[in-house]
Amino acid sequence: MDAIMNVINFILDLGATIMMPIIIFIMALIFRVKVGKALRAGLTVGIGFIGINLVIDLMVKTLGPAISSMVENLNINLSIMDTGWPTAAAAAFSATNIVPWIFGLGILLNIVLIALKFTKTLNIDMWNYWQFIFGAAFIYAATDNFILSIGIALLTLLITLKLADYTAPKVQEFFGMPGISLPHMQTLAWAPIGMFLDKVIDKVPGLNKLNADPDTIQKRFGVMGEPIMIGTILGGVIGLLAFFPMIINGNVEEGIGSILTTSISLGAVMLIFPRMIRLLMEGLLPISDAARDFLNKRFPGRELLIGLDSATVVGHPAAVATGLLLVPITLLLAVVLSFVGVNELLPFADLSVLPFYAVWAIVWSRGNIIRGAIIGAFFMGTMLMIATFIAPLQTALAEAANFAMPEGSSLVSSIAGGSFLLAWLFMLPFVSINGWTAGLAIAVAVVVIITIVSYIMFFIPKQRKREFEKGEVSNKKAM
Repeated sequence: MDAIMNVINFILDLGATIMMPIIIFIMALIFRVKVGKALRAGLTVGIGFIGINLVIDLMVKTLGPAISSMVENLNINLSIMDTGWPTAAAAAFSATNIVPWIFGLGILLNIVLIALKFTKTLNIDMWNYWQFIFGAAFIYAATDNFILSIGIALLTLLITLKLADYTAPKVQEFFGMPGISLPHMQTLAWAPIGMFLDKVIDKVPGLNKLNADPDTIQKRFGVMGEPIMIGTILGGVIGLLAFFPMIINGNVEEGIGSILTTSISLGAVMLIFPRMIRLLMEGLLPISDAARDFLNKRFPGRELLIGLDSATVVGHPAAVATGLLLVPITLLLAVVLSFVGVNELLPFADLSVLPFYAVWAIVWSRGNIIRGAIIGAFFMGTMLMIATFIAPLQTALAEAANFAMPEGSSLVSSIAGGSFLLAWLFMLPFVSINGWTAGLAIAVAVVVIITIVSYIMFFIPKQRKREFEKGEVSNKKAM
C-alpha cells in the first residue's frame, strides 16, 4: 500500500503542468496522431496550464491583501477559519488506505462506463480525483466502513460523469470548446441548481430583461465595456472597499497605491486569462479531432468527450467578473447568515478563487453578470452553511494530515469544502455532529431543488421530443 501511495503522490506532485502534456501525448498516439504533432499538442497544453496557473496566482496574490483588509474593516468575528481548498485536499489524502482504491477503481469505472455507452466523458483530470476521495474520507472517518466509503466515491464519480455529458453541449457552445466536458465535481454539482435558478429569474418581471453579458456591455459602453476595463473597474471597487480606510487614517500613499495595484492587476487578469485558455485549446483541439475520427471509424455514431478541470473555462470574462462581484457579496452573506445561526465560517482563503464557482452561475444565462451574481449568491450562502456543518470533521481530518492550523482558531473549514454538494448529501445520513438540524434543513431544501431540476433537465425535454416527433408523424399523415 505504501508503495502504491508513493507512486500516486509522485504523479500528483508533478502537477497538471507536467502530467497533462504526458497524458495528452499518450492519448494523441492512441488516436493515431503523428509523433511530432502529438508532442507539440502536449507541450502546448502544458504551457497553457502554466499560463493559467500564473494568472490564477496573480489573482490570488492581488485579492489576498484586499480580502484581509475587507475582513478587518467589517470587523467580522466568526469562529471557523476558511483555510482554503488545500485543507480539503489534505483531508482527502490523509485517508491513505482508500486513496489508491479510488484512483484505480475510479479509472476502471470510467473506462467500463464508456464501453457500456453509459457515459461519453473520459476524465483525464487525474489531480482532481481528490474531490471524489474527499467525500469518501468523511464517510470513512464517521463510520470506519471501508466498503461504504469506496462505494460513495464511485457513485459520486458516476453521477459527475453523467452530469458532464449532459452539460457538455452548453460548455462547448458557450465557451467555444468542442469535444470538451467538465467532470469537475466540486463545481459541476451546482450546474442543475444554476439552471433552475436561471429559469426562475426568467419569470421575474424587470429582472428578466436585464442583459449584462460582456458583449452587450461592450456594445453599450464601447471601450469602457471591454473586459480589461471591466476588470480594472471591479478591481478598483474592491480596492476602495479594502484600502480606503487607510486613506481616511492618514496613510494616503499606501492606500492609493494598494487601490491602484488591485485595480490594474485584476484588469490584467481579465485580459490575459482568455488568451491563456485559447493557448490551451490550441493544444487540445488536435486531440479532440483525432479522437472523434478514431471513434467514427471504429464505432460509428459514438462520441468521446475529453473531461477537464473547470480551470480551462474559468478565464471567461463573465466568470471572472462574477467571481469578483461575489467577493464582497460572500462576506456580507457570512455576516447575515451568522445572525440567524446557520454560518460560523469566516470566508478568507477561497474568496480568491470564486470565479471557479461562478462558472455554473453564468453559463445558463450566456454570461449575464447580473444573473450570475444572483445565482452565485445562492451558491455561496449554501456553501457557507455546508462548510459550517462539516467543520468538526474537516478539522479532524486536517489534523490527521498534519495540516498547519491557524493560530486562534479551534475549527477550520473552507468554501471549497462546502462546495462538495454531492459528497455532502451522501455523507449526511452517516454523520451526527453539531448543527445537524440546520444541516438537515439545508439537505432537504437542496434535494427538493435537485428533484425539480432533474425533472426539468431529463423528463420535460424527453416529453417535448416525443410531442415533436408525434407532431411530425401527424403532419406527414395529413399530407
